[in-house]
Amino acid sequence: MTAESDQEAVTEVLSALADPTRRRILDALSVHGEATATVLATELPVSRQAIVKHLAVLTRAGLVAGHREGREARYTVLPERLNVTARWMDRVASEWDTRLSAIKRLAEAEPQD
Repeated sequence: MTAESDQEAVTEVLSALADPTRRRILDALSVHGEATATVLATELPVSRQAIVKHLAVLTRAGLVAGHREGREARYTVLPERLNVTARWMDRVASEWDTRLSAIKRLAEAEPQD
């Protein structure tokens, strides 16, 4: 992935995960390894149709993939974009740590009245 595609991936992932229902769906898929919208709907307080719509958003964000098995689609988590987002978050956190350390050094270096 290029830096630009990484940024696009991070934006799509954060946008998709801004919704708490989608985070719960992703968590449930992580536990199951693989599940259908019907199974997910039995565990979450939303309809199967709502689950399908949320899964479409997660699929577009590259967080899940579905494959047909008979009449239903089975979904699994795709970790790559989560990993890209985690690396971005680590980098941002590191940059903030560096900035805060510099502020602390400046504050401690100032003469006290």
